[in-house]
Amino acid sequence: MNKDLLSVSDLDPEEISSLMEQALVMKRGDTPYVLAGKALALLFEKPSLRTKVSFDMAMYQLGGHAIYLSPQEVGLGQREPVADVACVLSRYVDGICARVFSHQTLLSLAEHSSVPVVNALSDWEHPCQALADLLTIYEIKGKLAGLTLAFIGDGNNVANSLLLASSLVGMNFRFASPPGYEIRAEVLSQGRGFAAHSGSQIQISNESHKAVENADVVYTDAWASMGQEGEAAKRRLDFSGYQVNAELLSSAREDALFMHCLPAHHGEEISEELLDDARSVVFDQAENRLHLQKALLAKLLRRPIQEQ
Repeated sequence: MNKDLLSVSDLDPEEISSLMEQALVMKRGDTPYVLAGKALALLFEKPSLRTKVSFDMAMYQLGGHAIYLSPQEVGLGQREPVADVACVLSRYVDGICARVFSHQTLLSLAEHSSVPVVNALSDWEHPCQALADLLTIYEIKGKLAGLTLAFIGDGNNVANSLLLASSLVGMNFRFASPPGYEIRAEVLSQGRGFAAHSGSQIQISNESHKAVENADVVYTDAWASMGQEGEAAKRRLDFSGYQVNAELLSSAREDALFMHCLPAHHGEEISEELLDDARSVVFDQAENRLHLQKALLAKLLRRPIQEQ
């Protein structure tokens, strides 16, 4: 594996498969203290429930230690240059888990850090979420290649990572959004390149029913992400016809899974009570963040010092 995980595309299909298999082993209870004496810095510009707790518990269950650093404590790029933060933390910890507004901040951290840097969310990608989602689908369906995932909503960081992850492992990816909210052209081009090798198909449209028809997985996310609060009212209007509800899900396969990376806004991108639907695996997704990240940290942080 690369030193860092900044994008799903930093992994090849074999590495993704290996991480998922190791995560399932760990989920069954086989979690040795392979990171005893190791420390992970949780460098967060954005607040989080699942990301913070899952990485903290992953280190704890592997025998290591996590150190949470809030925006007020560090002030990335404001109180102190990003490069200086990376150099200092590299002298203290064995890895850096960064949740940031700008992907450029991650790139700078990785460039100046001598220890692994993990993308815990940026405006460009959310790779750990997408990998945990693949794990959840694989755990339930027993395969990924040939399945179809339909994402309804904004072409945001989660959608970017899911498109890349799906195209790497041979899973078909369909996307539907209002005009103007499509997935970025650079990500789409990269995904089409992966799909040409894996055999997956990528379909982009503005029609949610067309995207969901006979899909194996239906996925959505909040219409306005952190940092987009000023756009929330406009986005609610623009996305008003793109809610995932029972009527839309009826177009998917009978055994389709419903997924959401949380937090959810009930009555907006999803109908009320949809998280409790029999097809919902939303809380399985949330749990699998822990297991996938344990496998990832064990792989990245156990490297002999000469390889770092």
